Amino acid sequence: MTALLPVSTAPSTSAAPRRLVALDGMRGVAALVVVIYHSSLIARSFLETNRVGDAWWWIDSTPLKLATAGMESVLVFFVLSGLVVALPALRPGFAWRTYYPARVLRLYVPVWGALLLGTLLIFAVHRDPSMASASSWLADTNASSVTPSQFLAEASLGRHTYDIDNVLWSLRWEMAFSVSLPVFVIAAAATRRWWFIVAPLALIAHITGRMLSITPLVYLPIFFLGTILAANLGALSEWAARRSRMFWTLEICGSLTLIILSYLTRGIAPFGSFAGTVIWGLAAAGAVGLIVAGIGSPAMRRFLRARVPRWLGKVSFSLYLVHVPILTTLAFLIGDQWWPLVIAIGIPLSLTVSWLFFRFVEKPSHKLAKWFGGQFAPHASSPLSRQSNGATVGG
Repeated sequence: MTALLPVSTAPSTSAAPRRLVALDGMRGVAALVVVIYHSSLIARSFLETNRVGDAWWWIDSTPLKLATAGMESVLVFFVLSGLVVALPALRPGFAWRTYYPARVLRLYVPVWGALLLGTLLIFAVHRDPSMASASSWLADTNASSVTPSQFLAEASLGRHTYDIDNVLWSLRWEMAFSVSLPVFVIAAAATRRWWFIVAPLALIAHITGRMLSITPLVYLPIFFLGTILAANLGALSEWAARRSRMFWTLEICGSLTLIILSYLTRGIAPFGSFAGTVIWGLAAAGAVGLIVAGIGSPAMRRFLRARVPRWLGKVSFSLYLVHVPILTTLAFLIGDQWWPLVIAIGIPLSLTVSWLFFRFVEKPSHKLAKWFGGQFAPHASSPLSRQSNGATVGG
């Protein structure tokens, strides 16, 4: 997902930073959480006894859930995408004709590379159903074979489910947002002064989508929350600079709590209930809060700018794309009952392969996208670009 792509430069204002470096680290940490989440799903059949206090309960229903909050990390990615993809579009002279071809290549080339890797691993290692626990994530959501039609369907990002590399479901919504970017930019720019009304409405739309099972309404408002941040980045930076250390401590703790609150309250607000759905929807607010902290909190910025988070940020899109084929192949190869060994080998191997994938697939795709987009470069900014510019923060 392109929140995993390099963070764009902010609009040029006195308050807004030229580059949101800390958000590179944030997406890196979030990508690692997704890897740990899928690793935990391989182990789940052996840890869960459906009793309070068992190993899975500690992993999934206590603050330890922060380490395996995979779905919630995807929400962080979506908000980040809404922010970093919209920022250039809010600057003067943004070329929409260049944006579209470059964007499509920048998304699709790594996706195709990951699908090819997943397909090769499926053909290389026989996926014997007896090597996976019955009714497990490993058995139920990962392909044991690949047909040409299935490969092409997943490569198009037009499917609802993805069995070769099941993280690609999120890229489907990333593409939908990317194609619809002008609508998001115009809406965020036009409502900049009323963000305190529009942002809660977007959160309500997200929760409503969950209740009514309207998938576009579940995910697209999350991107819009990030676009609202982009349109208000200058004012946000000025506001953040005046906050105290205590404020940021409480803000970060509160955001992390919202991220996993639905798991902590499952006993009184079960998943699927009205209350449980509302509480889970608050995870989106937690995702926004973490990104605001990444922009404004000095302590958070120092942590996210450290060497390890920044390295993870560099390879995060590649790590996100390649880790499931690697983990599942190992689990089918040696059996998921050996889950400690799968995890001990699979996570370091995923990190190593992600660097190679970044070096030989993702990074060249950036260059290809830049070159190809340049072939469509207009001589002047579009009317849409000029309309968006007038409502940018500090403009």
